[in-house]
Amino acid sequence: MPERAPLRTAVPVALLAAGLLLTGCGAPAAKPASVTPPSAAPAPGSTPAATKPAAAAGSLGGAGTACDLPVSFSLAKGWKPKAVEKPEDPEFAELTRQGPAFVRCEVDAKPAGNIGFLRVWTAPKDKGPARAALLAFVKAQDKTSGALYKKTQAGALPAVEAVYTAHSEALDEKKQERAFAVDTPKGPVIVHLGGLDSQEHKEMLPAYELAKQSLKLR
Repeated sequence: MPERAPLRTAVPVALLAAGLLLTGCGAPAAKPASVTPPSAAPAPGSTPAATKPAAAAGSLGGAGTACDLPVSFSLAKGWKPKAVEKPEDPEFAELTRQGPAFVRCEVDAKPAGNIGFLRVWTAPKDKGPARAALLAFVKAQDKTSGALYKKTQAGALPAVEAVYTAHSEALDEKKQERAFAVDTPKGPVIVHLGGLDSQEHKEMLPAYELAKQSLKLR
């Protein structure tokens, strides 16, 4: 009988989807959660201002890194990656699957001082190209609105990016999220950035931009 994916690798997925990231035995992360008032939250579908990428302090996806992925990219200082084991396990698929994609790797921002994750998802080739996979990925997330899609670049690769708002049940407010997707020989790859709230999301954007600008096929 194959080894089951540990629940602790799947639980953060559900918590972030609910808008509340916890550490340890349910205690909040060391940094106090900053809550963005609804009036200050970005307008649905708004185009974010350009963000300067963080300095590279590591890499992910290649040989010897924490996650074996179809792509590789640079990591910002303090961000800690961890592979999600056997995400297709039916027992945990409700937590590790979103639309056509399964989460393969979680990069935790808490050691760098923020509450959120950069997550890498993969979808099967037969589910369509990157744009179709990203559309289905966003649609599958609960209570999203104002999604804006645009063509962009991820490293030297053509990509599609979505910027949208999601509803945080825990904070009862809207928060901004985004993701980009690229095609690879193994199928679409989606890199998603959420966060506890819109302020946390904004503070983590340099690490997301670093991943996008440094991304390469393996």
